[in-house]
Amino acid sequence: MAQDPQGPRLPPARGPVSAAVSEYLLGAGPLPGDADVAGAAVYGDDLQLALYLCYELHYRGFAGVTPDTEWDPALLRTRAALEHRFLTALRADTPVHDSVEDALGELLVEPLDGTGASHYLRDEGELWQLREYAAQRSLYHLKEADPHAWVLPRLWGRAKAAMAAVEFDEYGGGRPERVHAQLFADLMTDLRLDTTYGHYLDAACAEVLATVNLMSLFGLHRALRGALVGHFAAVEVASSPGSRRLAEAMRRTGAGAAAEHFYDEHVEADAVHEQVVRHEVIGGLLTEEPHLASDVAFGVDATGHLEDRFAGHLLAAWRSGRSSLRVPLASEIPHIS
Repeated sequence: MAQDPQGPRLPPARGPVSAAVSEYLLGAGPLPGDADVAGAAVYGDDLQLALYLCYELHYRGFAGVTPDTEWDPALLRTRAALEHRFLTALRADTPVHDSVEDALGELLVEPLDGTGASHYLRDEGELWQLREYAAQRSLYHLKEADPHAWVLPRLWGRAKAAMAAVEFDEYGGGRPERVHAQLFADLMTDLRLDTTYGHYLDAACAEVLATVNLMSLFGLHRALRGALVGHFAAVEVASSPGSRRLAEAMRRTGAGAAAEHFYDEHVEADAVHEQVVRHEVIGGLLTEEPHLASDVAFGVDATGHLEDRFAGHLLAAWRSGRSSLRVPLASEIPHIS
């Protein structure tokens, strides 16, 4: 099969594992050995980039990589080894609540003195920091809702109907200009960022790669369907208050109307989605498959664990006056695709 001329370019490697995966995708070398995979830091740049490269083949792929590489058996074995290390670490490192109700209940309580990234951006963030935040988040938001769509064939009845309704909203309710990925591209244009899919992959930190990899890990495995529902619930519960803070940050810094609109849209939409996901998607799933309750709770809590790591990275960089990106942004983007 011919190489795919579309898709983002493969980024530079960040270590021996991601280098070997990149070379294999281009037909230029062997896959990484077991020792290299075992020796890579689980949450580090090398392993997370390698896993991201494997997962991206199930979305838009990469320029110069043949589409049938998506199901290459040797590559899938390497991906499984990377996934095993990632999932094992998540299960060991994530404090998991005893019940789904407890896990979600904690998210429903809005702290009076929050210290997360959205609180910082609302209260004291500068425009350059909002640009960095958007560039990092673009790895997910330019394919917003796609990882969660994997769960639809794995649900039925009440849970499937409710999940499909929420996804329909995420995809603009049939209107392409309202697809949330397009709304985020409009936000990026306001912030003078390049809207090309995958453009900021090389600049993105390992911590944000892990948050995106988590969705793909849960989405591509039927056995983890409960965890993906938990992940989606955590995102929807946290989205409305976080989006309100980010909308205020966009207004305070004069980021632009489209930048404000993206988060204003999520304040309203996700407040509704949160109720549907909690009561209908989770409720329907656990009525049919009550044994998945612990997986749902794990999905909620693993999401929080990785989001906290990402926020910690952002705040440590910004409070010291440093860029949170591996490759700092240019002051202006001459061409928006």
